Amino acid sequence: MRVPGPPSAVLCEYETWLADERGLVASTIGNHLRWARRWLEWLEADGGSLGQASAGQVGRFVAQTAAGCASVGTAKTMVVSLRVFLRCAFARGWTGADLRGAVPRVACWRGAQIAKALPAGVVDRLVGCHDLGTAQGLRDRAVVLLLARLGLRRIEVARLVLADVDWRAGAVTVTGKGGARDRLPLPGEVAEALAAYVMGGRPGGLGDAVFFTVWPPVKPITPQVVSSLVRAAAQRCGLEGVGPHRLRHTLASQMLRAGAGLEAVGQVLRHKDLSSTSVYAKIDLARLGRLAPLWPEAADDRGADR
Repeated sequence: MRVPGPPSAVLCEYETWLADERGLVASTIGNHLRWARRWLEWLEADGGSLGQASAGQVGRFVAQTAAGCASVGTAKTMVVSLRVFLRCAFARGWTGADLRGAVPRVACWRGAQIAKALPAGVVDRLVGCHDLGTAQGLRDRAVVLLLARLGLRRIEVARLVLADVDWRAGAVTVTGKGGARDRLPLPGEVAEALAAYVMGGRPGGLGDAVFFTVWPPVKPITPQVVSSLVRAAAQRCGLEGVGPHRLRHTLASQMLRAGAGLEAVGQVLRHKDLSSTSVYAKIDLARLGRLAPLWPEAADDRGADR
């Protein structure tokens, strides 16, 4: 077994391995390095070392770290990233055994989550809380409307270019998952907000992206900027924990409560599989409560109490 160097040297070599052996992009490499650094710091705090790491330590690290993750998705990302690092560690001879098998899975049952829709009227407050006398206000209102009225994902908003907007036909072409291109109708309210930003707030001569940052260096916005501006709008409205995907959930909820079926919701959200839309069937708990019959055991218990 090769004796690993200090954590800084290990991370440097790991970064090279991720780029050369796995061919990953910089953002993905950055995420893997972040979790690898957490693992190495945890090992040091636990009194261990990479060369002597055990399966038990791997299990304890995952359990403790997952307990502090903000979501199941973050915990799943962590365990996947840890397996990648342990694969590299074994291949490089930093560990005497392949410890990937010691990484437990994160329990996550498909459909177990309930989509979180915003209460009635909140979306209109988010749309109306922007200063339309500024370029930032014009931009942010257009972004929020695209998320709330068309159900776009944050990366789909960031990817928009001017050629995607067909002003005459009142339509926009969206680049979604897997590079799929979908043409969507552009409601008048959204089209007007887009036009107001493009004509009165968008910087010229910097490229064909629709949305740009407002502070130097001015460049096309990223999905992270979309999240930040939605959170900022929500905070102005006195709300916490509101991100772009909540607006997508809310659109689906509004459609269901207006009488639309799951297939229609799936078409608007551009789901390729109806199972992806089925989570929204649980969004109206009051309606489900009226429809769901009592379990026999519950009926027996109620009868016994009488």
